[in-house]
Order: sequence, then structure tokens, then C-alpha cells
Amino acid sequence: MSEPVRDRATRSLPTAAVRHGRQRRSRAITTILTTVAAALAVVMVSTVSVGAIAVAQLNANIDYVDLAVAEGQEERVIPTIGEWEGGFNVMLVGIDNDGKQGDAADRGGSVLNDVNILVHVAEDKQSAVAISFPRDLVVPIPSCPRPDGTSSFAMSAQPINVAYSYGGLGCVVLTVEALTGLTIPYAGTISFTGVARMSSAVGGVEVCVDGPINDRLTGLKFPAAGNYTVEGYQALAFLRTRYGVGDGSDLGRISSQQVYLSSLIRKVQNEGVLTDFTKLYGLAQVASSSMQLSRTLTPDAMVSMAQALRDIPTENIVFVQYPTRYGQAPPYLGKVEPLRDQAAAIFDRIKAGKPFTLDGDSTGVGSNLNPNAPSAEPTPEATPTEEPRPPKNGKVEPEPTAEPTVPPVGPTEEPDKVSGLQGQTAADFTCSRANN
Repeated sequence: MSEPVRDRATRSLPTAAVRHGRQRRSRAITTILTTVAAALAVVMVSTVSVGAIAVAQLNANIDYVDLAVAEGQEERVIPTIGEWEGGFNVMLVGIDNDGKQGDAADRGGSVLNDVNILVHVAEDKQSAVAISFPRDLVVPIPSCPRPDGTSSFAMSAQPINVAYSYGGLGCVVLTVEALTGLTIPYAGTISFTGVARMSSAVGGVEVCVDGPINDRLTGLKFPAAGNYTVEGYQALAFLRTRYGVGDGSDLGRISSQQVYLSSLIRKVQNEGVLTDFTKLYGLAQVASSSMQLSRTLTPDAMVSMAQALRDIPTENIVFVQYPTRYGQAPPYLGKVEPLRDQAAAIFDRIKAGKPFTLDGDSTGVGSNLNPNAPSAEPTPEATPTEEPRPPKNGKVEPEPTAEPTVPPVGPTEEPDKVSGLQGQTAADFTCSRANN
């Protein structure tokens, strides 16, 4: 296999070498459903600072897994705690048909990675992008090491959601690395119970729908268009619903999930969650007890990531779908076909360290811009100049010298607007499109 392109997102990290090893079987993961990676995406983008609260205790809760590397690829490294240098990539995976699910005997079949989100944080730590890969995206799957020490055969055209069945989390990472040309040192999954508990830990998440939804498969029911605060298993049902939104496809579900994700990030950043010890510790406990993480994604690493992530403006956090179209001929018939030229617009910019944003109304088939979105906050009026100080001892005291103004830190360049992509920023207020 050719060596993946080494991007700027993984250079200059404080490191310790990681030895190759077999993947340990999961002990902590119970039932995991198809949208669980959404919650971990938010953890990594905006709430990983909780790792600093009780590192030893949280570390004991986490189930770790080793990631193999492709032939010719540099060994993955474990960062030490400290100021984070450079950008980074994290692969977030939600699996279905896990053997510990309560309905596993009825469902049968392989364990599948039905949700796949790649989070990239730019080198200047002023922007981030979360890329969702549809589960039916047909891609090459490389040879992957298995837990028993054997390896799977490389395959030229398979739905991406079968990668986990061939080699666990590590195979998903190798597949996405081959598809994108990016190096992905960090990865993880989170259980569906974690999604429900995390939404409750922040006090619920407000979502918008543009019409009534009654999805009997997930139990999600909204009687009319409007805003609803969801938490617990209602939040999980909202993230899981496929037939209730858009065109009933996984592509519609992805854009609907972005409605939830953007709202959750705004809540975390704007409502004091990051400064509320009780909420932070609750999130930390939920996340650490519900995750399986790569051994590189230690609490120390997450603390360092948090220091780099917590101040990213919401308008610089972009959620985007990997570009696809519905397949019309084998091997894509009944699946989705990658649009590689459009995808290159994303990954070429990531490798070059260039931020980008979406052009115009780019919401996907499962969401719309909210026509009742709150207006932007007005710019505060300038403070009136103070009157000169009264004379003292017959003399006018000079005004104190003002401290030099430090310009705010911002992106090194204006983001490109890329047309043809579907998604939104975390600053966009959107509504899930009801599938009536």
C-alpha cells in the first residue's frame, strides 16, 4: 500500500512512541447504536476540558484499544500534557449490532460502523471541521489486522460501514486514512447510553423541526413544527431517526444530526457549561464510562486538546457531509458513490492548513435554515469620553497612559467559501426537515 500523505495536522506533537499491539476486546461498551459518535464529536470539539478534573479516576473508566498503522506509515504517538502544537485529527465511530446489545440475538449479522465522523482541528486552533461519512459510501478497504493476529484481505469496493467487522476501530481508521490521505492518530466510540446521559448532563438540547414528526421505529414524536428541548432517550431518538426526517435516507439523517450538534455546541459555549464544575464533572463521568478510545487519546492528550479548542468561534466550526451521489450502476447501485473531485476541495485545504466555509444555503436534505433564528447581537455603543479631571493644586493632571491594545487572535486568513458541499456551521440556526 502506498504511504498516506502526511498532513500538517499531526506535526510537532510532544510524543512518546507507541508499540504495535493487538486490539483488546471491549469491556465497557454495552449497546451502541448508529448515531453515538455525534455526542463524542461534541466532547472532542468543545468539552474535553473535563479531563483535567479527575484524570486518574476518568482514566480508570476508559476502555482503550491500540491502532495499527498502514505499511510505510509512521508509528502513532502519545502526546504528553502541555501546550498543544499543530492541528490534529480524531476519528469518531458509532457501531451497530454489537454483541452486547439487548436485541443482538434478533438482529444478528456483523458489527457495523454505521456512523463515521472525522474531526479536524486546524494548525492555528482557530477553526475545526467535522466530516460525516455516510454508512453506504462505497470505498476501498485496505488489509486490516484482526484481534486474533491475522489480517483481512484488501477489498476494492465495499460500503464503509463494514470496515469495523474486518478489524475493529483500527480498520475504520485505516480505511478513512486511505480515502482522505490524512493521518488520524486518535479515535474512539461512545455507547448509546452515553448519548442519552450526556444530553441530560447539560440540561437538554433545543432542536427545531419544520413540521410534525411521528417515527414509530425510534419513538420520536413532535406534534407540530417548532422548537423542542430534548434529553435522555428522546435526544437519542432524535439523533437516530431516519424515516422521520428528510428523504428517509442516511444522508437526511446526517444533516438532521447537525441541527442537534450545532445547538449543543452553542449551548456548551454560551451557557457557562465549561465553567460549571458540576456539569463538567457530570460530562466527564458520562464520557469516560461510555467510551472506547485509542490508546493515544489519553486524558492528558484531551486536556491539551481542550486548551486549544475551547475558544474556537462557532462560525469557524463547520459540519460537512463527505460529497456523494446516489449510485446508478454497480458497484454503487443501491449505495452512494463518492464524488472525489468535490471531496478533494475539503482535504486539499485541510492538508494545506487553509480554513474554509460553506457557500450560501448548504444545508442537506434533512434540514433547513430556521426562518425564526435569533438576530445577531447588536454591536455595543461606544462608551462616552470622560470629562477632563478637575484641577489639583491649581494644575490639571495628565490623563493616565492607556495600556496598549492587544489585537484579538483570529484566523491567519479569511476562510475560502467552497460551493457544492452540504452542511452548516455551529453558528447556523437550522431546523430538521420533517418527512411527512
